[in-house]
Amino acid sequence: MTTWWHDQRLDAAEAVVRASGAQSVLDLGCGDGALLLRLAALPAITRLTGIDIDAAALDRLRARLALCDSGARQIALHLASMTDPDPRLAGYDCATLIETIEHLDPGSLTRMERAVFGTMRPGMVVLTTPNAEFNPLLGVPAHRFRHPDHKFEWTRDRFRRWAMGVAARGGYAVACEDIAGRHPTLGGASQMAVFRRAAA
Repeated sequence: MTTWWHDQRLDAAEAVVRASGAQSVLDLGCGDGALLLRLAALPAITRLTGIDIDAAALDRLRARLALCDSGARQIALHLASMTDPDPRLAGYDCATLIETIEHLDPGSLTRMERAVFGTMRPGMVVLTTPNAEFNPLLGVPAHRFRHPDHKFEWTRDRFRRWAMGVAARGGYAVACEDIAGRHPTLGGASQMAVFRRAAA
């Protein structure tokens, strides 16, 4: 089931991808296609790849894609993990990771960083994750996460420090912003980092 908050996350990510003019996009942790189906409708995108570790979600996405007119676009789906360095996934203009990293064990974040920012090295990376500071407004108790599969949820300061470290190590510039609502002190329900690869 989609929510206003999730639609706002998707709107924010789609807007960044659209404005970038990316022609090839890699959706890491695509699930059953909430963002990928939106991207498939963008005329500028000619190559679109989704990966996920959930085979059932990919099957649902294939069925949804079969009902869409994707034109001449090249769309591929792969059962794979964003933590695995796969040279075949290198060379994309943009990669998206929408509400996915919080499902990784914290110990796997370094593997994800090496795979995405080291091996795949897209021109741009759009990444969102929940903002833990916003949880009280959603009725989430202090001792719980929003979803039972979440392994962590970060404050805005913690997220920014992590994103800046990733950017520095990988040779990217990064900008962070609140998305999905903007409370004056607690920020948005989610937070987004947009990484842009530095010129060689």
